[in-house]
Formats: sequence, structure tokens, C-alpha cells
Amino acid sequence: MQSQHLSEQEQIRREKLNELRQLGMDPYPAPLFPVNAYAGIIKAQYTGADDTAKFSDVCLAGRIMGVRDMGKASFASIQDSTGRIQLYIKRDEICPGEDKNLYDKIWKHLIDIGDIIGVKGYIFTTKTGETSVHVREFTLLNKSLKPLPVVKEKEGETFDAVTDPEFRYRQRYADLLVNPQVRDTFVKRTKFINAIRTFLNDRGALEVDTPVLQSIPGGAAARPFTTHHNALDIPMYLRIANELYLKRLIVGGFDWVYEFSRNFRNEGMDRTHNPEFTVLEFYTAYKDYLWMMETTEQLLEHAALAVNGSRDVEVEGTVISFKAPFKRVTMYDAIREHTGVDIGGMDEDQLRETCKKLNIPVDKTMGKGKLIDEIFSEKCEHHYIQPTFITDYPVEMSPLTKKHRSKPDLVERFELMVNGKEIANAYSELNDPIEQRERFEEQVKLMERGDHEAMFIDHDFLRALEYGMPPTAGIGLGIDRICMLLTNQTSIQDVLLFPMMRPEQ
Repeated sequence: MQSQHLSEQEQIRREKLNELRQLGMDPYPAPLFPVNAYAGIIKAQYTGADDTAKFSDVCLAGRIMGVRDMGKASFASIQDSTGRIQLYIKRDEICPGEDKNLYDKIWKHLIDIGDIIGVKGYIFTTKTGETSVHVREFTLLNKSLKPLPVVKEKEGETFDAVTDPEFRYRQRYADLLVNPQVRDTFVKRTKFINAIRTFLNDRGALEVDTPVLQSIPGGAAARPFTTHHNALDIPMYLRIANELYLKRLIVGGFDWVYEFSRNFRNEGMDRTHNPEFTVLEFYTAYKDYLWMMETTEQLLEHAALAVNGSRDVEVEGTVISFKAPFKRVTMYDAIREHTGVDIGGMDEDQLRETCKKLNIPVDKTMGKGKLIDEIFSEKCEHHYIQPTFITDYPVEMSPLTKKHRSKPDLVERFELMVNGKEIANAYSELNDPIEQRERFEEQVKLMERGDHEAMFIDHDFLRALEYGMPPTAGIGLGIDRICMLLTNQTSIQDVLLFPMMRPEQ
């Protein structure tokens, strides 16, 4: 029944698989193969005849990416985790004497592009100047049953490159094989995360783990994924943020904690949103949002240098500089500049009318904070291409944030905008348990009006605050969005190894 769904190429490869077994070859042998060399390292280090002794006995393994038959000899290329290298295979050396026909049968007829082989030999330079492996022995390590997507190269140009997003994101394993630049993106992502860890660890921060499965989804305004715990017979939620747990640790006596948090929000998908994403959050006792702005500048400058060797990155043809300091603009000033409207002092009805005049869709579930957020998102956000801190938000938009020390009705909060999108959100944290309870109760009222993103009341977190939390600064940085900037990618799916996809039909 299964064969009816196989392509012609897939059927032929299965026939070759059976022939190899009939010849006594195991197409999937025991995993141990004594690799002692890698394509990229050889090509970087081999300098020619003077290196002959050093590279006289190499053992590589990789996937066949191309073959050229020259009669009694063949050229092939294999790809390992570091790159590609050419192989030179001479029939008389591989299969001396009566085994020549076996060589022709196996190498020319039963081995395919995509198969994984191991080779032993020595390094030399061909007449055309290409560093190559002169193969003395080869071993089939894995027979590929599905042909790779074809990518043709001629005179330095690539034809038929695999660019279909549906294929690339759903079959990332094949995407990585045929699009080498994709691997570079994810190597840079790891460098970025490692650079952040180094930055924070060197300053005394402690990395911690907090629950992903939570009884109350707190720490952000977002719609959660719900599930059910059978043993306890209670509803559970995948975390939308780890903020409230990290602040519990500040209550518990840690001065600086951080976590790379895998978060889940039951919302839409687009170029900058995936339901599952990574955020770095860290919280530092006895600091405020002004200190956090300076620290954020230093962290991103450090990360850009670590990933790209420069503070400047090119994003969609625009050079963005992460050189500190970044520009700072208050939210009300940003709205005034880009709409001509001063919303300071407006109540909910006035804000709703302003939205209508600005042609911004609104509904009855939106409170004052949501209305202001819509105005800023629709009319202001896209103007901030270079890193810019938007500061001093209305209290209604920030239920976990300390009130501003000098500006009534505002809080000490900033969001960092880069390339027209928010990549970080930070506060001077609210540590008054009585006021925090009141803020949560306001969120419950919004929930009752139909706001699916309003916050729950977390009574245990309020109990923790009642023990006393020192003045604290906290931040969440969108790791995926920053990776998009540092690797010049236009879609969040391009910096996630396995982005969310609809089920295949």
C-alpha cells in the first residue's frame, strides 16, 4: 500500500537498497566511524605540498552532494557539518583486481546523491587548484531513500535554489542540507545567546529555571494555551511569561536572576509573531528603569559585536547601529509627534473618539490602556528604525509597573523599538502589594468586559510581595526578534528551527 505513494525516484532507491543487501553490504551499519577530519577545517588549514605529511591519513564522513563520472575515476563532493570538500576516487585503488566490476556496480549504480559515506585517504591539490581528498577507502554509512531537492550551480551562480517557505519550514532538515546560509543563521543565534550569558554571568547574574506549566498564567497581557492536569484534576496553562516567578526569587533574596524563557501565547502568526517563542527576562534588586536602559544598551552592543564583529547591522537594506547610547522619547511625545494629538489627560471616551478620528479600529472590550496602545502601535511604532527607548507609559497599560516618581498617572516603563518593532519591555517593578492587588482587580474588570488578554489575579505572588520585595528593575527581551535583526531576516520563521505550521493534509 505504501509503494503507491512513492515517487519513481523513491521506488528506485528502495530497489538499490535491496541490491546492496544482496551484495552483502549493510546500508545502515553500526554507528561508530573514526572521523578525525572535517571539510571546512581541511580547506582552511591545508596549504599545499608542504602539508602532505600532516594530512596523509584523514578520515571524513558526510553526505554526497554531487558526483562526476570520469570512467576509471570519479569526482564527488561531500558535505559535513563544516562545509563541502571534493573527493577523488580511482577505481583501481578502491577495488583492485577482480573487484572492478563491483566498484562499477556499487559506486556508479547503487550510490546516490544524498547518501552518507565515510572515506579514508590523503589531501592533495588538483590541477585546477581545488583542495581534495584522494580516497583510499570508502564505506556506505546510510542509504538515502528520498532524493534531495536539486540546487544547480554554474559559474558562481545558483539556480533552482530551494526558497519555498512551505517546504523550508516544514522540512527544516532538508532546508539545512541544501541552503548552507540557513545553518549560518542558527550558528549566529547560538553565538548571540552565548554572548548574553557571558555578559550577565560576568556581572554576577544567576541563571535559573521556572515553571512552564502554570496554574495561573501571569506576567503579561496575552491569551494563554490551556490544558488539564489529570492527577490534580485542575486546569493548567502554558506560561505566557516568567516574570512573576523571577520576582518571587528577588523576594527570596537573590539580587540578580535571569532565564531564557520559552513562552506560549494563543494568538495569531505573522512575520514577527510565532505562538511559541523565546524571551530573556532578568530582574535586578536595588535598580530602576533608568539603570536598565543603560544596561540594555551595553548588552545589545556587546551581542552585536559578538555575532557580527560590528555594532552596525544591515537590515533590509538599512544600516542599524547598536552603538550606545540609544535615543529616548516619551510615549506621549511620540504620539503627539506622529498624530498631532496630545492624549495627556484624556479619559476612555475621549481616547475612543480619538481612535475613531485616526481611523483606528476599536471595540468595547478595550480599556484606556488598550486604546493608547492601539494609537501608538498604528501611528507611531513603525517610525522608529534606529534603536529608540519609548518611555513613561500610562499606568493603565502597565499593571505590574511602579508609578513614576515625578509624573502623575504615568509609570516607569520603557519599550525598545528597533526597525519599527518592539524588541524589549522593561519596568521599575511595582513592589507595593496593596497597589498591586488593586491593579490586578482592574484587570479582572477588563476580563469581564471580554478582554481575553487581561491578567489573572495571582494570589501567591501577592503573598510574596507582602513579605517585601526590594526596589527592582526588570526586563524582557525578544530573542527571536533580535536574532532577526542580527541575521538580516525578514520573518521570525527564519530564525526558528521548527516554526509553527498547519498540520499537513
